[in-house]
Amino acid sequence: MRDLLPYLKLYKKHWFGLTLGMVLALLTLFASIGLLTLSGWFLSAAAVAALSVARETFNYMLPGAFVRGFAMGRTAGRWGERVVSHNATFKLLTDLRIFFFQKLAPLIPGRVSGIRDADLLNRLIADIDAMDHVYLRLISPIIVGTLGIIGLTGFVAWFDLKLGLTLGGILLFMLLTWPVLFYKLGKNNGRELTQNRAHFRITALDWLQGHTELTLFGAEPKYRQAIDDAQEKLLKNQYINAHFGGLAQGLLMLVNGWTLVLVMWLAADGVGGQQPDPFVAMMAFATMASFELLMPIAGAFQYLGQTLTSARRLNEVILSEPEVQFPTEPVAHSGEYSIEFSDVSFRYDTQQPAVLDHIDLTIAAQQKVAILGQTGSGKSTLMQLLTRYWDPQHGEIRLAGKPLTQWSESQLRQAISVVSQRVDILNGTLRDNLLMAKPQANDAELTSILTQVGLEKLLEQPGLDAWLGDGGRQLSGGEKRRIGIARALLHNAPILLLDEPTEGLDKQTEQQIMTLFEQHFVGKTVLFITHRLVNLEQMDSICLIEQGEIVEFGSHQTLTEQQGRYYQLTQTLA
Repeated sequence: MRDLLPYLKLYKKHWFGLTLGMVLALLTLFASIGLLTLSGWFLSAAAVAALSVARETFNYMLPGAFVRGFAMGRTAGRWGERVVSHNATFKLLTDLRIFFFQKLAPLIPGRVSGIRDADLLNRLIADIDAMDHVYLRLISPIIVGTLGIIGLTGFVAWFDLKLGLTLGGILLFMLLTWPVLFYKLGKNNGRELTQNRAHFRITALDWLQGHTELTLFGAEPKYRQAIDDAQEKLLKNQYINAHFGGLAQGLLMLVNGWTLVLVMWLAADGVGGQQPDPFVAMMAFATMASFELLMPIAGAFQYLGQTLTSARRLNEVILSEPEVQFPTEPVAHSGEYSIEFSDVSFRYDTQQPAVLDHIDLTIAAQQKVAILGQTGSGKSTLMQLLTRYWDPQHGEIRLAGKPLTQWSESQLRQAISVVSQRVDILNGTLRDNLLMAKPQANDAELTSILTQVGLEKLLEQPGLDAWLGDGGRQLSGGEKRRIGIARALLHNAPILLLDEPTEGLDKQTEQQIMTLFEQHFVGKTVLFITHRLVNLEQMDSICLIEQGEIVEFGSHQTLTEQQGRYYQLTQTLA
């Protein structure tokens, strides 16, 4: 139960709605029990009165009014309880998803690099949905059931103490033992159900996302079979859950029947020391109605194992500490956005060689520097360290003369525009995907920037309202790349990081984008990462990296005159 503590704290925010839901549930329960109890007494009393002289004096109107009142109260109370409690629960789940995402975002990529995307999605959706069991299936039924047992015991004891204590004792015993029994029965299956549901989502998403490639290479049947196997396991878990649910209800009905026999036997000689009268029927119907208190509890705790497993899976993310932590307060700096790498070393794994080895690199404010090197030489890692995707294991990075670790996250993001090799397109409209870079931009500005990057074709109907689909399915690779460039231009930060910005573009489009960059470079500190010798003569300096070490640094003319490694590369491609 300790695993549920982080989520119970969120209940404070919605205490009124959750409490109101339990109050309405309790009133509905009393109305339901009152309806059946009063109806049993009323029918018996009316039958007895009809056979005696009391038929002329018996008050039919008042009990009939109460029966109708209880019936209407039960209906209205049930509707109100469902509306209030589910509304509060949905708000709680919304807050929990936001809370989970806020904890998740700083952990990327370090702490969650070993978790599949589909598994993260399953935690964000299914595991958080399982948290509604905590209130709807556990807390609310237990509290309402306990208060209901106390109230019903007091009511029956007012007529007959022995009957009241007997019925109350049986109900209390059931309340204490039933949840424990079915928690033990359903614990293992609940854990397996949660894990198999996550596995099913992962296999299904693998099959959907890679269907084209799997079909081309003949591997589709294998992945399809994996889905069928995962589905079979999940269906088996659901069958066992349904079996335990039916067993709980059946056993509860059995106990209810035997309790009814016991109460009728104890009340056979009269209720409260009186002669047998219609109150005997009232006690019988009260006993029948009393087990409605336990109906929500009967099968609820079989879901506790599932809920606890989901809570543990969520806690793996929520309770983790991010590898990169930002200060909350922004740092004061000169406003001259220089970049300095001082004796920086970095490796992704302690068992692997260093990706960057004792890098010393200084880029003055408003200087344009090209980072040149082959694939795997450590170019992109430099950019990731500068954006604090990771922190170096050795050395220091300074931005505008201040250690990078002193910059708050929002301050750092405002200072840097990035065009990375991978451009993520959200499942939204074209406008949505551009406004994330500059939320206050108007349609005219968005239209202008799309025209500048050569995407005027996307402005045809429906234009900015065009739905791009999951991951930008409606776009080509080149169009995605240019949307990433458009975002960077919209963001218009003083530092511009470009990681292979023209990769995948045709020569004409590449030249158009490079001309656009030249206009945008004015007054900015630029880090241009590439493995291609394109427009490097327009850079202030060129930094050649090989195997994580800086081999040469200088202007295009200087490095050419030195006839070193850079000169050899230019001659090879010439």
